[in-house]
Amino acid sequence: MASLDSVSIAILLGAVLVMAGILSSLLALRFGAPLLLVFLFIGMLAGDSGPGQIRFDDVRTTYLVGSVALALILFDGGLRTRFQSIRTVLAPSMVLATLGVLLTALITAPVARYALDLNWTEALLVGAVVASTDAAAVFLLVHAQGLRLRPRVGATLEAESGTNDPFAVFLTLMLVELISVGESSVWHVMLEFAREAVLGAVIGVIGGRLVVLALNRVALPQGLHAPFVTTAALVIFGGAQLAHGSGFLAVYLAGIIVGNRPTRAHNSVVTFLDAATWLAQIVMFVLLGLLVSPQRLVGSIGSAVVIAFVLMLVARPIAVFLCLAPFKFNWREKAFIAWVGLRGAVAIFLASIPMLVGLSKAYLYFDVAFVVVIISLLLQGWTLAAAARRLHVALPRSDRGPRRIELDLPGQLEQQLVGYSVRSKSLYLRRGLIPSWSKPTLVIRDEKILSPAEAEPVAAGDYIYLLAPPEKAEALDRFFVDMAPSTAPDPHLLGDFTVSGEHTLGELAEIYGVTVDGEQSALTLADYFDVHLDHAPKEGATLPLDSIVLVARSIGGGRVNVVGLRLPEDEEDVAPETRAAKFKRKLSRMWASVAGI
Repeated sequence: MASLDSVSIAILLGAVLVMAGILSSLLALRFGAPLLLVFLFIGMLAGDSGPGQIRFDDVRTTYLVGSVALALILFDGGLRTRFQSIRTVLAPSMVLATLGVLLTALITAPVARYALDLNWTEALLVGAVVASTDAAAVFLLVHAQGLRLRPRVGATLEAESGTNDPFAVFLTLMLVELISVGESSVWHVMLEFAREAVLGAVIGVIGGRLVVLALNRVALPQGLHAPFVTTAALVIFGGAQLAHGSGFLAVYLAGIIVGNRPTRAHNSVVTFLDAATWLAQIVMFVLLGLLVSPQRLVGSIGSAVVIAFVLMLVARPIAVFLCLAPFKFNWREKAFIAWVGLRGAVAIFLASIPMLVGLSKAYLYFDVAFVVVIISLLLQGWTLAAAARRLHVALPRSDRGPRRIELDLPGQLEQQLVGYSVRSKSLYLRRGLIPSWSKPTLVIRDEKILSPAEAEPVAAGDYIYLLAPPEKAEALDRFFVDMAPSTAPDPHLLGDFTVSGEHTLGELAEIYGVTVDGEQSALTLADYFDVHLDHAPKEGATLPLDSIVLVARSIGGGRVNVVGLRLPEDEEDVAPETRAAKFKRKLSRMWASVAGI
C-alpha cells in the first residue's frame, strides 16, 4: 500500500505544480513578467533547496520530457507558420539559423574559456548550448506584450527561431562526442551535418504529406483527429532521430506542410496542439527548475553573468549584423533582431545532454545555461516592447480581433462555417459589406435560428455564420471589428492620378471613363478593396478595374484611404530577369512542388 500511496503523492504533487504554474501565469501577464521565468521559479521553489523539499535528479526523464516538449513546440510553430509570410525571408532566416548560431558560439567561446577555466572544446560547448534563440520564448513574450511587429521582422524572427534549434542540437551533440571520444575531423562533422539535415528534411516532408493524406482519407471518429496529428508529429520526430536525421527539423517541416494544406478538423487540431504545447512548456520548465541547485550556482554565477552579458551585447549583435549584411535590413531592424535573441528552454535542454552522457563538467554547463536564461528573460524579455517602439519596428496596435468560431463541414474541405458576433460599429453592420468569396448562411437572434432573408436587417448583437474557404477565414475578422473613424477626404486628390478611398466607383467612372457595374457604382474605393481582396489591405495592394489598376497608397484604420490609379499608358517596361532572380523563382517552385503548398 505504501508504494501505491507514493504514486498517488507523486501524481498529486505533479498536478499541484502544473496548476501553480498555470495560475501564476495570470499574475505574470498582469505585470508583464516573462511567463517561462515564472515556471522555472515554481520548479526551484518546489526543489530540495526550496520550501517544497522535493528531491529530483532524474536527468533521463528531464531529457525525455524536454525532447517531447520541444518536438511539439516546433510542430505547433510550423503548423501556424504561413509559408507565404516567410517565403521572402527564407534566405536571411536560414543564414541566421546556421551561420548565426555558429558565429555566436565562436564569439562566446573565448569568454567562457577564460571565465570558467575550460579548454577550447569545452568553451565552444558552452557557446553552442546558449547560442540558439528560443521560439516559444520569443513569440510568447511578443504575444503577451501585445506587440505587432513589422511583417519582415516578425517573419524573420519566426523562421529563425523555428529552424535554429536543429543546428544548435547538432553542434552540441558533435562537441559532446568530441569531448567524449577525443578526436574527430572536419569532414566527419560536415558529413554528419549534411546527413542530419537531408534526412530530417526528407522525413519531415514525407511525414507531413502522409499526415495530410491520412487526415483527408481516413474516416477517424470525431475528436480523434487532434490526438492523431499530435502522435504523428512524435512518430515523425522519433523516426528521424532513429534514422540519425534531425528530428527537430523534420517535425518543424512536417508542421509547415500540414498547416499549409487543407485538412479535416484543422481548427480542433490547432486548438488541441496549443493546449498540449502550453502543458509541455510548463512541465518542461518546472522539471528544469527542479534540477537546479542554488548552492551549486553560487560557485559559477559570476562567470555565468559575464558570459550572459557578452552573449547579449556582443556575440549576438555581431552575428546578426554580419549575417544580415547582404540583405536589405536597416540598422534598426538588425538591432531589434539582435536584441530579441531570447534564450529559453532550448538552452537548458541542450545543457542537460552533457549531464545525460556523464561529462565531467556537465553541471557547470547546466548552471551557466540556467543563469543565461534567467538574465535573458529578465533583461531582454522585460524590455522587448520598449525596444520595439524605440527602434520603430512595432506597428500601431489594432483593436483586439473579434471572437471567431470556425466549424468544419463534413465531407469536404473547400468551405467551412465561420461565425461572429455583430458589433454596432462594425464594417459589416454599417456598410453592409462582405467579401465576394463568402456567403451568409444563418443568423442567430434571441436564441432563434434565422435565414439571412428572415433576419434582414441584421442588428447589433446578432450572431452571423458565413460560408468561407478555411484559408481565408481570418480575413473576415476586419468586417466584424469596430471601424476606426475615417479622416475627411482631401478635395484636391481627385483628378491627379491619386484619389481618396472615400470616393465612389461611380465618381471614378465619370472622371476617367472606366466602365463600372451599376450595382457597384455606389461602392467607395475602400469598400471595393474590402470586398475583393482575400486579406486585409496593405500598402501596394492592387485590384483591376476595367482598363486601369487601383493601387492602395495609404492605409488608415485598417482600410484604404488613398488610392493610386495605374493607367494603361503608365505601365513600365519590365526589366529583364536576373540569373539570381530566376534561380530564386525556380527554388520557390521546387519547394512548393515538393511540399505540396
